[in-house]
Amino acid sequence: MFTSKQILTFAYESEYETAYDLSQKKNFTAPKIYTAKGDLSKRWYVYFSFRNPKTGKLKRVTPFYGDVNKYKTKEERMEALTIYRKTLIKLLKLGYNPFEDNTELYNKLNSKQETSETNTKSTNNTKAEEKKTELVEATGMPIKEAFEFSLNIKRQLLSKTTTRGYQNRVDSFLKWLEENAPGIKSVNQLNKKVVSAFLNDTLQRTSARNRNNYRTDLSSLTQVLEDNDIIEVNFIKKIPVLKSTPERNKTYSIEIQEAIFKHLQVNDPILLLYIKFISYNFLRPIEVCRLKVKDIDVANRTIQFKAKNSPLKTKIIPEILWNDLPDLSTLDKEAMLFTPDKIGSEWDTDINNKRNYFSKRFKRVVKDHFNLGADYGLYSFRHTYITKLYRALVKESSPFEARSKLMLITGHTTMTALEKYLRDIDAELPEDYSEMLKTSHE
Repeated sequence: MFTSKQILTFAYESEYETAYDLSQKKNFTAPKIYTAKGDLSKRWYVYFSFRNPKTGKLKRVTPFYGDVNKYKTKEERMEALTIYRKTLIKLLKLGYNPFEDNTELYNKLNSKQETSETNTKSTNNTKAEEKKTELVEATGMPIKEAFEFSLNIKRQLLSKTTTRGYQNRVDSFLKWLEENAPGIKSVNQLNKKVVSAFLNDTLQRTSARNRNNYRTDLSSLTQVLEDNDIIEVNFIKKIPVLKSTPERNKTYSIEIQEAIFKHLQVNDPILLLYIKFISYNFLRPIEVCRLKVKDIDVANRTIQFKAKNSPLKTKIIPEILWNDLPDLSTLDKEAMLFTPDKIGSEWDTDINNKRNYFSKRFKRVVKDHFNLGADYGLYSFRHTYITKLYRALVKESSPFEARSKLMLITGHTTMTALEKYLRDIDAELPEDYSEMLKTSHE
């Protein structure tokens, strides 16, 4: 079934909420061309009003711009818009209604096509289906513009890092469409089969986890399209999530951890201090990369940082870390705490670049030196010291009391999240159960 949502694109909806109460009881106004006063940097389109059956008033409906804005000259845009305008006039006269289902119109067009053809029945069916597809393509929002609309919404709600991830996955999807389904131009042509094919290709090239991440992001963006009536339904939600085993860095043994710290004391003191913020304050690597000198409260010995999926958080700086900090009083408060060459300096680059820089530096200075595998990384220090702290706490109190104290230190927002984390890193081990395994004659 085809509805008005599949026929006209969504754009500038908020600008046209006002209904126009005209004295003459026409069902629609003649479509007009909007050229943005000749500004090629803005969108050009065809617009018209149609009588809303609920209010009885003429209301400006969603403008139609098709592929016109991909043209780079005024002449090309005017030529395309003139064709669009004539097509819309024809459709309106034939009975097109943006407030109703237009299946009957499609059938009418198909019937007209069939009577004008002299070929076989199968040929007529093919022609009719092509006509139907062409009509949907002509009146649907281009895929690239549809996803750009969703991304603009996400940019208002999420961080730059998160939206950049969305953008990268959209770019990969659009590139795949160009190479594997070049005939798909309109967002209305997307369906479960097409997206599933892309996800299957991603699975074969990468992993189930990466495939699931693509599914999640594309579904989130498509949901924006559904919420704004650009498409009928978010069909990606019906595509199942595949089971995947999450990757997690291993915990270091005491011997390896101490050897790494001794090695860094001589070879890379900046990297060592960076790791101590992860180890002693239990920050994530990207959280350490965000730190500025002003985030260290010298008077109260606290640190303020932006945590994962949450606003600014404050933690105490334990003495074991405080004693290793240099004098910060003479440094620029707006300077980055960690840079490649010194503590407290300028470093103007993207936050992901900073995190990747220290990850590569750790591989070069530590992992290659100690011949550590792929499952050891900077996150391993966080796991190592949370394990060490939990086992020390549980010796002096019950497991629940130990987890309650640990939760305040690590920053986990719920006990359930902390318990899952401790299970994942094998922080909680049972006592020796040998006695229970002995037989009676032993």
